[in-house]
Amino acid sequence: NMVTDPATLSPNKDIAGRYYQHRAIQSISEAFNRGQRTALLTMATGTGKTRTAVALVELLQRANLVKRVLFLADRVALVKQAANAFKEHLPDSSPINLVSEKNSEGRVYVSTYPTMMGLIEEKTDGKRRFGIGHFDLVIIDEAHRSVYQKYRAIFDYFDSYLVGLTATPRDEVHRDTYALFGLEKGVPTDAYSLEQAIEDGYLVPPKAMDVPLKFVRQGIKYDELSEEEKEHWDTLDWGEDNQGHAPDEVHASQINKQLFNADTVDKMLAHLMANGLRVQAGERLGKTIIFAVNQRHADFIVQRFDANYPHLKGMFARSITHSVNYAQSLIDDFGMPEKAPHVAVSVDMLDTGIDVPEVLNLVFFKAVRSKVKFLQMIGRGTRLCEDLFGPGMDKEEFVIFDYCGNFEFFNENPDGRDASAPEPLGKRLFRTRAELLARLQVEDTPEGQQGEPPAPPYNAGDLNLIKDLSDLLLTEVQAMNLDNFLVRPHGEHVAHYAKAESWQRIDEEDLGRLASHVAGLPSEQGDDHITAKLFDLTCLHLQVALLDGSTDFVRYQQRVQEIASKLETKGNVPIVKAQMELILALQSDEYWADITLEMIELLRRKLRGLVQFIDKQEVPIIYTALDDEMGEVTEVSTGIGDTGINWAQYRKKVEAYIRSHKDHITIAKLHRNKPLTPQDLEELERFIFEQGELGDRKQFEQAYKDEPSLTLFIRKLVGLDRNAAVEAFSQFLDDTAYNEKQIRFMQRIIDHLTSNGIIDPAMLYEPPFTAEHYEGVEGVFPSAEIDQIFSTIEQVNQNAIGRKSF
Repeated sequence: NMVTDPATLSPNKDIAGRYYQHRAIQSISEAFNRGQRTALLTMATGTGKTRTAVALVELLQRANLVKRVLFLADRVALVKQAANAFKEHLPDSSPINLVSEKNSEGRVYVSTYPTMMGLIEEKTDGKRRFGIGHFDLVIIDEAHRSVYQKYRAIFDYFDSYLVGLTATPRDEVHRDTYALFGLEKGVPTDAYSLEQAIEDGYLVPPKAMDVPLKFVRQGIKYDELSEEEKEHWDTLDWGEDNQGHAPDEVHASQINKQLFNADTVDKMLAHLMANGLRVQAGERLGKTIIFAVNQRHADFIVQRFDANYPHLKGMFARSITHSVNYAQSLIDDFGMPEKAPHVAVSVDMLDTGIDVPEVLNLVFFKAVRSKVKFLQMIGRGTRLCEDLFGPGMDKEEFVIFDYCGNFEFFNENPDGRDASAPEPLGKRLFRTRAELLARLQVEDTPEGQQGEPPAPPYNAGDLNLIKDLSDLLLTEVQAMNLDNFLVRPHGEHVAHYAKAESWQRIDEEDLGRLASHVAGLPSEQGDDHITAKLFDLTCLHLQVALLDGSTDFVRYQQRVQEIASKLETKGNVPIVKAQMELILALQSDEYWADITLEMIELLRRKLRGLVQFIDKQEVPIIYTALDDEMGEVTEVSTGIGDTGINWAQYRKKVEAYIRSHKDHITIAKLHRNKPLTPQDLEELERFIFEQGELGDRKQFEQAYKDEPSLTLFIRKLVGLDRNAAVEAFSQFLDDTAYNEKQIRFMQRIIDHLTSNGIIDPAMLYEPPFTAEHYEGVEGVFPSAEIDQIFSTIEQVNQNAIGRKSF
């Protein structure tokens, strides 16, 4: 038995003794015992996913079911956090952080995805250090992100059990966390919701405050400014895009991105400092995270904080972003209760995965449209923290200050607006080239000449383009190393398209194989500058638009002309100067009048290596000194939902499972109207709640909390066997004793029971039972027989009621 009472875990593992962690481990273990190789655990952020993983590893290693374990995360900070958890709670496993200890050996390894991919490829004396069977268990932290493109190959490579951990699984087509683990959409192996965790006392609830700031929600309109502010507006340098003219309006989406207004930030900070939860008997603002839009915005917030609170200037509020030196050191300091910074202004770095229990205030100073990300950000404040306000005075809540209308947005759009995962540039290039080649290789060659170039009306230039495209694609495939672990699973397809003859005719089937098994695989040919690749893609789109006669052609033409215009200013670069005649020609309409596919290919070749010399244009930042307005502050509902379970999908799974087991002894008795014994009820509950297929009893009860009993629910689900219904009402079907109308009425009762399992006697006075008589049963049968009918119905229903099960 893999899972025992959690109390039997090591005495110092108090974190593993919690019910929900034991339940989660049990669910995973039962799934493995059923022969599954994958499991997905969804737990509310803050409930100890990593520490649950530690407990799972301890049990499996103690039972000698796994020897070596790999724990993967997508950020160095999360890897460090996991390594520390294993070292603290499971030191005997000799945890190794592969990011910093690449050559060490142990039983538990933690790593980022890129580090692991690099180590898989490394060989010593022709042998890989990490072979396909090196790990018995792979655990993925934050499984809702970063594992849908090339990193997924890691899980395909290792022959191991796979466990995913996440608070916010995705179910979009291109980012389906459930599909990654071979599960039905919306039905994880085990789930523990934020609501449930708060109710059970493992997390603290948020108090959400909506704080409307006019500019960040409505933008700035010139006509609404005072005369003095209009004068200030007109004197600002609005940059080349506005040709030096002040705009009539700046949209809300541009506030804190391109336009920074001092008073907007000052009002936010003043409100936070006055209303944020405080520690040290109210002397100091508690640990606070401000979610900023970008690096400039974060820096501006810190500048304004230092200007408004000079006595706290320096360390109290700090920007913590990927662009900041020693960001991890700042994160470590932020996680220490008495150490500054106490206000962390974050751009992405503190959105997920950072565990600082002392956080009391979250400030949403940016618009968030991804529900997954929003819930992750809220989770930064949910951790318990004992004695935070003094001995015996624990953290009981945290406050969310929403200045950008996020709660309002998610109340109106419960699922948010999650963008689909972008396809990697290299894969898009390969796929688009192959599609263009297939378009050009029309099947119009004379019969018996398959494999030869297309017949007219194609001209020599088009034939050259076909050859160029074929050569480019062939060269890329031939440079794919079949020994690379990413390429090896697709070796059959790579080997096929590494032959020149495979490119002589590309059809729809080929395009499907190329897109699924070849496009995007690593190739060992020289890697071009990203600007060259982007220009290649623009030219491909231009060629496709020309073939289609699409209006998109003008858009791509203008993009090429804009690039040519910018290159014209780089005439001092010799290789740019050498192509100046073409660069100038591209900017004239005459060049495009008779453009051909081959001409586009020619300009692509000549200019692709020059695009990198164009200066990156930074969007001009406008700093304003306008009076913003703060509206009425109101407490709002957070709209916190369940973690990971789609209850509609879960109910479908339950109902399909029960219907598929109609031959189970108790379910069969319910279906056939047989009385149930106490042993029947015990067997039914064991079958439903202890098999592991439908999760645990608590999950089932939450899904069917409105049902009075388990047996009644199942009877309604499977219906009543028609023969059993006929037998129950057989005395009323005797055509010698009852007339045609009465028998039709009884047939309606039998039809209803066959479909619905039970019937409420009150229904016999309503449609469709009023079809025979407007008074229903009263107009069809005499009183004595109505009593008998009701008595029979009561007995049929009673056979389904059993006893209250949940």
